[in-house]
Amino acid sequence: MKKTISLMITTGLLTGSVAEVYNKNSDPFKWQVDRFDDVKVLRYQVPDFDSLKTEQKILIYYLSQAALCGRDILYDQNFKYNLPIRRTFEAVYKYYDGDRSNDEFKVVEKYLKKIWFANGIHHHYSMDKFVPEFSEEYFELLVNSIPKDKLPLDFGKKDELLAAIKPAIFDPELYSKRVCLDPDKDMIVNSAMNYYEEGITQKEVEEFYCDMVKPDDHTPVSYGLNSRLVKEDGELKERVWKLCGLYSQAIDKILFWLNKALPYAENDMQKAALQELISYYKSGDLKTFDDYSVTWVKDTLSQVDFVNGFIETYGDPLGYKASWESIVNFKNIEATKRTEIISEWAQWFEDNSPIDDKFKKKEVRGVSAKVITVATLGGDCFPPTPIGINLPNSDWIRRDHGSKSVTIENITHAYSEAAKGDGFAEEFVLRAEDRERMEKYGSLADNLHTDLHECLGHGSGILGPGVKGDELKNYGSTLEEARADLFALYYLADPKMVEIGLIPNLDVAKAEYAKYMMNGLMTQLTRIQPGINVEESHMRNRKLIAEWCYERGHAENVVEKIVQDGKTYVVVNDFDKLRILFGELLREVQRIKSEGDFGAGKSLVENYGVKVDPVLHNEVLERYARLDLAPYSGFINPILHPVYGDDGKLIDVEIEYPDNFTKQMLWYSEDYSYLPSKN
Repeated sequence: MKKTISLMITTGLLTGSVAEVYNKNSDPFKWQVDRFDDVKVLRYQVPDFDSLKTEQKILIYYLSQAALCGRDILYDQNFKYNLPIRRTFEAVYKYYDGDRSNDEFKVVEKYLKKIWFANGIHHHYSMDKFVPEFSEEYFELLVNSIPKDKLPLDFGKKDELLAAIKPAIFDPELYSKRVCLDPDKDMIVNSAMNYYEEGITQKEVEEFYCDMVKPDDHTPVSYGLNSRLVKEDGELKERVWKLCGLYSQAIDKILFWLNKALPYAENDMQKAALQELISYYKSGDLKTFDDYSVTWVKDTLSQVDFVNGFIETYGDPLGYKASWESIVNFKNIEATKRTEIISEWAQWFEDNSPIDDKFKKKEVRGVSAKVITVATLGGDCFPPTPIGINLPNSDWIRRDHGSKSVTIENITHAYSEAAKGDGFAEEFVLRAEDRERMEKYGSLADNLHTDLHECLGHGSGILGPGVKGDELKNYGSTLEEARADLFALYYLADPKMVEIGLIPNLDVAKAEYAKYMMNGLMTQLTRIQPGINVEESHMRNRKLIAEWCYERGHAENVVEKIVQDGKTYVVVNDFDKLRILFGELLREVQRIKSEGDFGAGKSLVENYGVKVDPVLHNEVLERYARLDLAPYSGFINPILHPVYGDDGKLIDVEIEYPDNFTKQMLWYSEDYSYLPSKN
């Protein structure tokens, strides 16, 4: 039976039959809806939504409303002037009655779109502040032409508004980096993110939270996760994000919709998780958040699921503070069969990992993995969107209760469909056999890499005695992503994957290995500007792995850089030896995490994951520019329309696929904007 299911997964579900599921209602479906700067905006389909029970669709609708209500929170978290800046540009876009056809107004419109996409004035990936292509004088002329009642004057009078936001927009030295990871600088002082009041130093932050941790606490809360650190009368204090606290206006609306969802919970466990999440938003108590996380991870029976809250800490250089995010989804029952196989074999994967035995889990608990169909994205998951998630992040909850892992297949499908025929493989992949393997197995390889990364990679291994989990500081996120990636890469080429029916043959791994090394060593460089080091944690992770393996395998020519007709190509010559290198690096990265070895972690990241070859970088940028490709993609959401009966009761939910990025962003700013401009 397993073999029959796995054959259906590897040869049917991810190829022909998936296309039929996604395209049955499209004639044809238009995936890309906008393109500006380095970004293309896509839309995604929600197959099988109409097949859900009415109660499930209503649950998704209420959870989706909650997912949209926290949008302003993320803007304010990213930078203290994001909300007044966004609202000012929106007012200009909506109410300016002068000439809109000139080039300067068009770049103002583009700047606004960039703000919407990045949830603020800093690039969502590089963290660099956007450089305006319009003059300060023109901007002031536009703002002064707008009626006062249309501007965000809750921030102050028009002169005060302009005095605050103009330097933030136009001064290149001011607030230049949303997240600074330079170890030679004070990473708090030099980061524009709004998790810490200006004037607070990195040393003060580290001492403040270090004093909270009790060495003998084996179930510690995630100190600082849901608060802004401020200084009052010379003393550091936390302003907690909760009802009647910071961000209360938006949290009140989130709670309204979570309470509406409560009666439609699919079972008692899901209802309990919702109740605990509601209690957490009311109290801000991180112990309650842990209670919610434990209950949520135990709910493996619900088809509908959600993430909602202050979750990921990538936006804080020290990894304490979490951005607000939400995803509403339902299980893709057919595709989940492959992740169920992975979950069933979780102990085997752990036992046979190349890491030191003392860092292996003796008993793998609570591994829950599924493939999901997302229905609504919000906060830090929108418009740029993850393709996989593994939660909770707490090490002790993973240790004692397990974790949930998901692969978001309708998002990966949208990416794949939008990329067809773009010329990328022909430009950057030298060997025909590599291109053929990527064409045949690329979708399966990508999804399985995500499955293994999220399902087992993040959940594998244990911390050593006395290690709390925060010792790696600003390198922690990069090394954690590297650990999960290496786990996935190592096992993707294991014969066990064929034996248990997850892949038809090891050509699937070869397709992934060739693409991963090419991306890590070369093509991902298109995502950063000339002269800039790699800053984003996922990019650093991929570069670290690729550069380390390239260097270690150089003597045996495991991976080669070939220059042909003036173009550089990355070619894997020995896939078996490359897998061995992945295993060796996984062993070291796990040791670094388990022992909290900051020095070794810093050395790995700084030596292999940060610095860029400027010659190769310029070549990649030039070749990419000739293809006219946008290196970044994000999404707009479908619209869920409530259907009411004659008695006013909600009786159904219908889905619509809009195709206008600007309209959706303006609508969200109009109907889901609850915070004042100054928080």
